[in-house]
This record gives sequence, C-alpha cells and structure tokens, in this order.
Amino acid sequence: MGPIVTVLEHQGGELTQASRELLAKARELSDALAAPVTAVAFGPEAAACLAHCGAADGVAVTGGFDTYVPTVWEASLRAVVDELKPGLVLCANTTLGMDLGASLAAQADLAMIAYVCGLDVNEGKLQAVCQVYAGKLMAEVDVPTTGAVLTVLPGSWPAGSESQAETPVRPLSAAAAPGLEPTRLITPEAGDVDITRADILVSVGRGIEDPDNLELAEALAAALGGVVSCSRPVVDAGWLPRTRQVGKSGQTVKPKLYLALGISGAPEHLQGMKDSELIVAINSDPGAPIFDVAHYGATVDILELMPALTEQLEGGG
Repeated sequence: MGPIVTVLEHQGGELTQASRELLAKARELSDALAAPVTAVAFGPEAAACLAHCGAADGVAVTGGFDTYVPTVWEASLRAVVDELKPGLVLCANTTLGMDLGASLAAQADLAMIAYVCGLDVNEGKLQAVCQVYAGKLMAEVDVPTTGAVLTVLPGSWPAGSESQAETPVRPLSAAAAPGLEPTRLITPEAGDVDITRADILVSVGRGIEDPDNLELAEALAAALGGVVSCSRPVVDAGWLPRTRQVGKSGQTVKPKLYLALGISGAPEHLQGMKDSELIVAINSDPGAPIFDVAHYGATVDILELMPALTEQLEGGG
C-alpha cells in the first residue's frame, strides 16, 4: 500500500480537533500497514502547524492566500497525490474536507468514501465503516487497494497528542487562480463553552418546557462539574446558542458522562452522542428512542428530578 496522505485544517495557528483525530488514526494505520504518513497543510501558518504533527514528513502549501481557495487547494493536493501515489487520502468530513475530498477523488480517479466513522485493518484488509441515512444505518466498505479518498466524521476516535519529534517539512508554492480570489472570511461567533471538550454534559431537550427552567439544568451541571448542552429543538426555540447543540447539525461529543434530560432521541441527536462513555437518560416516555442507547434510564419528571439531584450533590439531602 502507498503512503497515507492526511489533509490537515488549522485555525489560529493550531490544528483543529478533527485534524488531530485524523493524525492519530493515520499513525495507527501506518504501523499496521507499514505505510508512511505525509501530512499536508495550507496557508502561511502551515509549516508551524506541521512541525510536531507526528507524520513522517509534511508538505506546507503557501502562495499568498490565507484561507480556502478551492482551485488552488485542489491543484496543490493533486500534485502531492500524483507524486506520492498514496493508498489513502484522509480528510475531515467538514465543509472544507467534503468539497476538497470529492474534487480530488474525481480528478485523480480515486474511490471516494464519505461519512466514515470507523477505519480498521481486518485480516490484512482496510475496512471503513460509514454512516448512511443520517446515521440510521452503518455500511462496511472495503477500501480499494488502488487508492481512495476518505472523509472522516469528527469525533470518530480520540485525538492524538503533539509529537516531541520534529517533522521534516518541505514547501510547495501555489499560485492563486485568476478570477477566483477570496474576498473575506466570515468567522462564526465563538461559543461561551466548547461542549466537545467537556467531560460531563447535562443535555436538555424539549422536555425542559420553558427557557426559565434552564436555570435548573445550569445548577445541576455546576454541581456535577459539567456544562449544559441541548438537542436541536432547544436551539430552534432560541433558548440556547447553536454552539451548545449536540447532533448531526451540531457537535459530536464523547464525554465521560452524558445526562440526557427530556430528550426523545431522534436519530440526528443520537449520532452526535451515542459514543459517550456513560449515558443516563431521563424521559417520561418509556418508549423514547434515547433509551435504546442509554446505559441507565428512568421515566420521571425532569423538572422534579433536577432540583432534587442538585440538592443531593450539594450535600443538602
């Protein structure tokens, strides 16, 4: 099998969580398949981001651009692929990765496997697990030995730590395409908390009934040492920002404890939290789908449970 090319994204001079997850899996596969890892990053901060990424080598693509320019990134990555003849190209299943990965696969005549959430070597063969129908089904796909581009869902496996060894990085110059230049980068407002990094999440759904009841969830989260997250209906109602949303259209989380309060468990929500270490679900409907993934559950009123549980945790009971 040829080398493993890993396309990295970075923000503010630091690799994204999704990119660190890709590197961790790439290094694992490198050991199993005896295939070296080449990391590729773009922009003026690319070399610094690659310096200790843990890959066998890195390619820093620069050329007077500091944000995503589709034609430039596609042409540069195609040059790397033509040179190295990789057996595997890994991209994050982000807006950028899906756009870039699909284009590269078409141009380089490589297989394209999207929405990957599992990737392992079985009996010497590389096999991917992909989500289909919004996570309702899982498909097992044999990765062709002739090469493939995979876009991996963020949160599919743990991220690796920065390597102490220095990664040799070579530059690749790319010119911006005439007539296609970025005009501005619109950065979404930062959330007050990063729910993807929290060890404990107190997640609320439609059963919270009223925005005033969020105070009960906040008090419980504080007593547990966690933070509050939510399902989509709470965001759609304007009660919490989208940065707190768990699910396919929100964040994928893997906390040590996920306390689901008044969440029915739509497939889109389950996709974002089903791999949490411990899931405790509270819902008055015994037939709620959330109980299918929960390790423990109870059918009680969350508005009565939250203050009682908070009192117990604070030593008042």
